[in-house]
Amino acid sequence: MSVADTGYPDLLADLGAEEEALRAVVAHLDADSWLAPTPSRHWDVRDTISHLAHTDDAAVEVCTGGRTLFEMVAPCASGEDFTLSGVLAGRRLTGEAILAWWDRAAARQAETLAALDPATRVPWGLGMRASSFVTARLMETWAHGLDVHAALGTEAVDTDRLRHVAWLSIRALPYAYSVAGRPDPGVPVRVELDAPGGDRWTFGPADAGDVITGPAGVFCRLFVKRIARADAAALRARGPAAEAALEVARAYL
Repeated sequence: MSVADTGYPDLLADLGAEEEALRAVVAHLDADSWLAPTPSRHWDVRDTISHLAHTDDAAVEVCTGGRTLFEMVAPCASGEDFTLSGVLAGRRLTGEAILAWWDRAAARQAETLAALDPATRVPWGLGMRASSFVTARLMETWAHGLDVHAALGTEAVDTDRLRHVAWLSIRALPYAYSVAGRPDPGVPVRVELDAPGGDRWTFGPADAGDVITGPAGVFCRLFVKRIARADAAALRARGPAAEAALEVARAYL
């Protein structure tokens, strides 16, 4: 199963459900909890939700004919500085105000994405179809949701929305090799994942000699770099290309 098997309205609904699941976690936090440190980027919960609001705003601008992502980043010293600008904006706000910012940004993003043709090319990074862009926004929401759960000591419950994250992770492998400075083996890899709901998700040719198997939640956490390869022992790689894919795993820009 992949994003290609999901209609665009259903994909948008899954993005909304992922956002709502995270919102429910932060909706009633006290002031101290907003400042709880996450394991990612030395951010706290406040920074994490500010980042999502900032990038949702950026998504709206990109999708409505405003600046491309490259144009937004250009005035900054780096992409990291662009990301930091959103975090710093949130540090001037209370948790309640940050949540209101994210609510507004997510609502505008949902309206904007719903108006797009799924085949529209969105100028985010090197560009991607609208359906892939929605998947990327879902991936980012889920990944940062893991950070928030870790900060608050609450449990992240995996859902079958992870099929989108798994699909994107596999599609991003050529990019992951380039970031790692390693050549793409160019060998087909079969991925067979045990879904949270009990199904088996399969990607890639059935006759591939290189195969990755294991729980979808572990696979997705590895590809969004919330766990290291050494902590993903539940994933089994058969063949050098399968092992290489797990070593360079990366699902985001």
